[in-house]
Amino acid sequence: MGSRKRITFALVGLVLLVVAGWLIREVGSDPAPGDSGPAGTAPASQSAKPGGQGAAVPGQDSGLRVTALSKLPQEATTTWRLIEKGGPYPYDRDGVVFENREKRLPAKAREYYHEYTVPTPGSRDRGARRLIYGKERELYYTENHYDSFVLVDPGK
Repeated sequence: MGSRKRITFALVGLVLLVVAGWLIREVGSDPAPGDSGPAGTAPASQSAKPGGQGAAVPGQDSGLRVTALSKLPQEATTTWRLIEKGGPYPYDRDGVVFENREKRLPAKAREYYHEYTVPTPGSRDRGARRLIYGKERELYYTENHYDSFVLVDPGK
């Protein structure tokens, strides 16, 4: 086999390997339908998967602005890690059903969303910051006690 043919063969093989690896990663990142953990939320191993380049963020159809978890206050990351582990939570109300009375999140069944406190340094009470977690792994953040929300990408 000539030198050019060997190089061409090697390059084609390399391209095929890269494409195969990309396909395996994309297919392997989707959870099985119906998987759920405590309180109807996805298990931590699935919910913690980063949204890779081009990956859809659960809840993207909400129309809300997507914000990376790393861009939120550090306390939001701490609360997210507790959600991933299933607790224990520092506040009695963490994990309760979020009723979406303000209707600022997509309308869902009554027990679809659960809320968790994002502590506010210096606050004497729970403060106004919350993470809202949906059964389809959506994660929303409010800094103003449900007046407005952003969709959170926990993988970034």
